[in-house]
Order: sequence, then structure tokens, then C-alpha cells
Amino acid sequence: MASHYNVLFLCTGNSARSIMAEAILNHRGKPTFTAYSAGSNPTGAVRPEALKELENARIPIAGLRSKSWEEFARPGAPELHFVFTVCDNAAKETCPVWPGQPMTAHWGIPDPAAVQGDAAEIERAFRTAFVTLDRRIGLFLSLPLASLDRLALKKEVDAIGRK
Repeated sequence: MASHYNVLFLCTGNSARSIMAEAILNHRGKPTFTAYSAGSNPTGAVRPEALKELENARIPIAGLRSKSWEEFARPGAPELHFVFTVCDNAAKETCPVWPGQPMTAHWGIPDPAAVQGDAAEIERAFRTAFVTLDRRIGLFLSLPLASLDRLALKKEVDAIGRK
């Protein structure tokens, strides 16, 4: 395996879950990992509730933006080692062909942006999504990537999505 890994988190809107995952992995995984996020149909804006969760965890938010997954399928885009979908809609969509055949897994998390209710319910939904992503990324970072063969690694990243 490589000594540096590029990871792309995908969701439909790229406004909350995938953005939080990008920031968490970039914060916790440096210098070994560089994380990106994108959406199949990006909203063009990052949800303020997602930014608040990141700030509460003292995770930098500078440079976070909602973007299309097409940015990562173009020539000159970073070579991806892992691609994780974090929403069920993106998992069902036909993804672009990623050069280099990165390992993929589905880490579905309920969409906090879809929650209807008062401010406390919405905040709780974003907090739950953040905590789940943080836990899964922690498990991912604990994997002995250099010593796992591709099949064993695929089994492990798939299992993380069920935790």
C-alpha cells in the first residue's frame, strides 16, 4: 500500500455529512491522509450546523465548500485510494469511473439536513451524524493498512460502515 492516501467522501448534496467527514479525516489523519468531499448534485453551500459541529470539536473549517464529484473524475485530479459514500442516495447512483480503481465502501448515515423539527432536534441530528462519522473515521485510522491485503482491507472498511 501507499504511504499517503487520498480519500473521497461522497454524498448527494455535499453540504453536511461528507463535508464533516472530509474535515474530520484531514484533522485526525494528517500527514498520512488527505480527505476530500463531493456530491453528485451539490447544493453549493455548507450547512452552518455542520460547521458548528466541527468548530465545537476544534476542527478547522477553512476552505470547506460544496463541490461536484466531477472535480475528482477529471484529468489532473488527485489519485484516490478510497471512496466512501455516506448517504444512501449516492450509494445507489452510478458514480464516475475513478482512475486507479480506489477501494469503495458505503458508510450510510441518516441525513441531518432532512430533519424537520425545532432547533434542538436539528442540532441533535447533526451531532449524531458528527459522532458517527468521527467514530468510523477513528476505526478507519486504526486499521493497519500496510499489513492488510486488498481483500482483508475491503472487508474491514465495509464493516466500519455497519458500526
